[in-house]
Amino acid sequence: MTEPSRLPNPPTATILRRGSHNEFVRISAILRKETVGGAILLAATVAALIMANSGFSEAYYALRDFTIGYEPWHLELSLGAWAADGLLAIFFFLAGLELKREFVAGDLRSLNRAIVPVAAAIGGVIVPALIYVLINFDSGADTLRGWAIPTATDIAFAVAVLAVIGSKLPSALRIFLLTLAVVDDLLAITIIAFFYTTNIAVLPLLLALVLLAMFWLLTHKFSYFFGTRAWAAWTVLLPLGFVVWALVHGSGVHATVAGVLLGFAVPVLRSKRGGGPDAGPGLAETLEHRIRPLSSGFAIPVFAFFSAGVTLGGAEGLHRALTDPVAIGIVVALVIGKPIGVLLATFVVTKTTKAALDPDLAWIDVFGVALLAGVGFTVSLLISELAFGQGSAHDDHAKVAILVGSLLAALLATVILRARNRHYGRIAEAEAIDSDNDGIPDVYRPEASKG
Repeated sequence: MTEPSRLPNPPTATILRRGSHNEFVRISAILRKETVGGAILLAATVAALIMANSGFSEAYYALRDFTIGYEPWHLELSLGAWAADGLLAIFFFLAGLELKREFVAGDLRSLNRAIVPVAAAIGGVIVPALIYVLINFDSGADTLRGWAIPTATDIAFAVAVLAVIGSKLPSALRIFLLTLAVVDDLLAITIIAFFYTTNIAVLPLLLALVLLAMFWLLTHKFSYFFGTRAWAAWTVLLPLGFVVWALVHGSGVHATVAGVLLGFAVPVLRSKRGGGPDAGPGLAETLEHRIRPLSSGFAIPVFAFFSAGVTLGGAEGLHRALTDPVAIGIVVALVIGKPIGVLLATFVVTKTTKAALDPDLAWIDVFGVALLAGVGFTVSLLISELAFGQGSAHDDHAKVAILVGSLLAALLATVILRARNRHYGRIAEAEAIDSDNDGIPDVYRPEASKG
């Protein structure tokens, strides 16, 4: 008598499936703002390149290098440095808020949902860095300092690409891209803190930590100290946060690190005194709504304007820039290394956890998003300046490579995602069906979300 054939065990989990409806609504609102920010960022970048390569170049560099501030506090900085150290701290504060909210109150509080974008982000950092090092291994220690340049993803530019090509990318992939980019930012700021920090002044750093603890106490006991007086966030917390930033800057640690730490210090959920989690958005969400337009609409574009301006020197100068091993390493790492790292990490997690891709998606969709993750800009420009020094030959060549690599990654992603747009349209139609008109599409009902 023959034994009955045994079917393989079904997958224990599904990756890149839809999240909750609340998360979908929140992420959609964020991405709409980032789309506008991406357009402003692109305009600022183009303006910088035009000025740096025209008769306005002297005026552009004079403006970038104009110094202002209070020297006794070590804050007499050029406008370019204010943008890199100060305005980008706002961006990283927002990244800290977003990442904490995802893991405390968002869908990523579940390990099963968090492991894929986190692993993808780690893979998307390690593989590009290794490729850059391999290409520049024999080029000297100076070039190797740029190993972290191609590790970051610029969510504003990536979302702007989606808007330009008219992609109907499913919500699960959009959330995956956003989360991957936010984790990327955290990894980048960790790299900056540990690998691009020298000559630490201990006393300012200790004072910063003390005031950071005070900031944490005030935000967690906000309703106790301030009641419903929302103005306190601006008249008390903002000056305190600025002092923490100034002390971190004075300590020798890059000041953007202060932004992330301050973001992590803000509570996500309301306290019992404040009405509890069901009483409405917590302080983190409130600050995120107020600060995101400032970050995406002003802080990042101004930084890009002062950082992206590179005098190319015509076709010969462009050729010289792109044949520099630094530039070759960055372009290859962004266009090839980043998607390989993201895709490989996602695949490995899927196989080792015996999970399966959501039935609505295919691996070509993940590959398209992985290519889009190679659009690195804001943080890459910052790391380039830290690695090589603003205005150096390697820095200028690295910035050209960041622009070229990001453009190539965006074009390749466009080919993949546009080819799948009809399929994405069918998914979007299914996600819009609301048979009982309760404002929540049917696919977000609990019985439709299992898996």
